[in-house]
Amino acid sequence: MAETIERPDRALVVTAHPDDEIGCAGTIARWTRDGTEVLLVVCTSGDKGTEDPEMPAERLALIRAKEQQGAAEALGIRELVMLEHPDGGLEDTRELRGQLVRQVRRWQPQLVLCHEYLFRARHSHRDHRVCGQATVDALFPYARDPQHFAEITAEGHQPHKVGTALLWGSEDPTVFVDIEDAMDTKIKAMLCHASQFLRPGRDPNREPGDFMRMGAQKTGELAGFAFAEGYRKIEFRT
Repeated sequence: MAETIERPDRALVVTAHPDDEIGCAGTIARWTRDGTEVLLVVCTSGDKGTEDPEMPAERLALIRAKEQQGAAEALGIRELVMLEHPDGGLEDTRELRGQLVRQVRRWQPQLVLCHEYLFRARHSHRDHRVCGQATVDALFPYARDPQHFAEITAEGHQPHKVGTALLWGSEDPTVFVDIEDAMDTKIKAMLCHASQFLRPGRDPNREPGDFMRMGAQKTGELAGFAFAEGYRKIEFRT
C-alpha cells in the first residue's frame, strides 16, 4: 500500500553532486513552501560532469557551484553546504562520515533525504551509492552517540537522533509525495543546472522538462497521484 509522510519542520538533503537534488526537488519545493527549513549538503564539486574534453575541471566546479546556488534558491532551501570532494572520487571514509555527522548535529533535522544505495536490477553512479550509504551510517549510530566523533561533540554539536530517512531512486518505493503543484518548480530548479540539462546536442523538439514530467507521472501512477516522487523509508530507533 502506498504511504504518505508528514511534513517535517526541519529536513536535511544530502546529495553526491550538484543537480542531484532534482531527484527530490518536488518534495523540497512543497515542504519549503509550507514552512520546512531545509539544509542541502552536496558532497562533491561536480568537476567531472561534462562531455567536453576542453572544459577545465576548476572552471566547471565554479559553474556548477553557481548553478547549485540558483537551484537551491528556486526550491526555497534555507542553506547550502558544499563539501567539495572530487567528482567520481567520493569515498566512504571517516572524514566524509564526520562531515555529515557535523551537519546532522548542527541542523538537527527530523528527516533526511538522500540517495538510494541498494539495487538489484540496475546500476547507479558509484558516488550516489557511497553518498547514500555514508549518509545513513552518519545518521545511525554516529550522529546519535556522543562518543562517536567525540571531537565534534567537544565543538558543541550535540548528538542528535533522526527518526526517518527517505531514499529516492529506489526500485521499490513505498512512500510517495504528491508533487502535482510543485512540478513546475521542480523543472525550474532543474533548468538552473544548465551545464547538465541544457547541453549542446539535445533534441530540439523535446522540452527539457518532458522526461521529468514523464518520470513523475509514472511514479504517481503507483500512488494514485498525477505526479509524485517515491522513496524507500528507513526508520531509526529514537
